[in-house]
Amino acid sequence: MPRSERSPLLLAGLLATAGAAHFAAPRQFDAIVPKVLPGSARTWTYVSGAAELALAAGLAVPRTRRAAALATAAFFVGVFPANVKMAVDWRHRPAPQRAAALGRLPLQVPLVLWARGVAANAGRS
Repeated sequence: MPRSERSPLLLAGLLATAGAAHFAAPRQFDAIVPKVLPGSARTWTYVSGAAELALAAGLAVPRTRRAAALATAAFFVGVFPANVKMAVDWRHRPAPQRAAALGRLPLQVPLVLWARGVAANAGRS
């Protein structure tokens, strides 16, 4: 399988794993939901998990890949405030946890670029 065909499936796998984790261990995600969002943190945890699973499914299907990849890029931008909240909340934790929380911030950039690249390559085979 050429690299260009593996890339969307790898991204789909990442999203599917993250989406499933929102349902398997929701408490850790509840903690990073920004307080400014209305409703319960658990609702947002489940909504974002379901969104990740839907995006993963869309990326896996060539016909929906481009739209799903663009939506994935937007999703990665949209969840950035949760990563900022985590970094702020974890600023006094032990160094490894602090580093993990801070490391999530710049990681969003390559994830957005990866999703945009999948969108740009969708339909080219």
